[in-house]
Amino acid sequence: MNLVTIVGARPQFIKAAVLSWLIRSPEYREQFEEFLVHTGRHYDDNMSEVFFREMGIPEFDVNLNMGSASHGRMTGEMLIRIEDVLFDRRPDVVVVYGDTNSTLPGVLTAATLRRSGV
Repeated sequence: MNLVTIVGARPQFIKAAVLSWLIRSPEYREQFEEFLVHTGRHYDDNMSEVFFREMGIPEFDVNLNMGSASHGRMTGEMLIRIEDVLFDRRPDVVVVYGDTNSTLPGVLTAATLRRSGV
């Protein structure tokens, strides 16, 4: 099963660590292929990379490099960039965590593409 995990902020990194460890474990790695998308919402070492290093979270496959912007601009741009990734990857499952600015565009894009048969 091909899945895309979308994260962008510290609370999501922590939640994603557990599932990523599990699906990449010897018991499940034959059943799942995870593609990890970092929106880049939290982007400096103390807000992002330190969590990946210290928690052993797998390196993200793509960073959308969102940085800082107004909520509307950030949401719109994330919709575009996440849609590109999902069109390219065509996952069976999209996993989105939390209640941060990365969550709405991830869920909205996945739901829209699912309805359109992607």
